[in-house]
Amino acid sequence: MMKKILIIQGNPVSPSYNGAIAEAYQKGAVASGAEVRMLTLNELEFNMNLEGGYRNKLPLEPDLLEAQEAIKWAEHLVWVFPIWWGGPPALFKGFIDRIFMPGYAFKYHKGKLFPDQLLKGRTARMITTMDGPNWYYKWFQGEPAHKMMKISTFALIGIKPVRITPVDQVGKQSEEQRKKWLEKIEQLGRKMG
Repeated sequence: MMKKILIIQGNPVSPSYNGAIAEAYQKGAVASGAEVRMLTLNELEFNMNLEGGYRNKLPLEPDLLEAQEAIKWAEHLVWVFPIWWGGPPALFKGFIDRIFMPGYAFKYHKGKLFPDQLLKGRTARMITTMDGPNWYYKWFQGEPAHKMMKISTFALIGIKPVRITPVDQVGKQSEEQRKKWLEKIEQLGRKMG
């Protein structure tokens, strides 16, 4: 059975190693028969700032409306982004703030503690890059970006399970090491998970 996969590449710098990672995953998934779409966030036009919060919502730009439709279409979401200062870049966070709106991703009901999860039935993988070692990010920093996405975002809106592939010390890797990582990511794509 064909799987529908959406890859969201969230590095604001282009070209980037994150772009190569997204392409490697796509290559593997397509080779295994998946239907794959890709969103490259720095190619979209939208205001990253959630001005007015949820009370005075900005209308969504056409690119964000298309992104929401692509997320609804997908069965599996692959999020590729760098870790900067312990978290995702502002572009990536702004995208999350703007698209996962009440009524689209979740819906609260008066008197209920937890909202309805409107994006249930989808799975996710996060592939993150960082310059530091993963052990330091995990044990000393507490994995803030991973937890933000997996626990504070995906768990709230019903996306599970969420698997994480951290690619660390990117700035210190040789070309051969980077190539090996791309081969591993392509294999993840072939497994469509």
